[in-house]
Amino acid sequence: MAQELLSTFVDDIHGVLLQPSEISGRYTVRIDDVEVFDRKREGRFPEVKELKQLVRDVVAPGKSLGHSDKKSD
Repeated sequence: MAQELLSTFVDDIHGVLLQPSEISGRYTVRIDDVEVFDRKREGRFPEVKELKQLVRDVVAPGKSLGHSDKKSD
């Protein structure tokens, strides 16, 4: 997932920090102080497509993700 984010947001993010947690099973994605995903709260891990959309909404709201963009109903 880290590589996907780095590849997708090459001009929008400067890096990805993977930080071990003292709490087993913790998986939280933050951008600066903004929490965009928490496994415990959601009860699952994110799909790559979903994570890319969540990150995009914070770092580059106008950016098209091509086939990863949400489809309108």
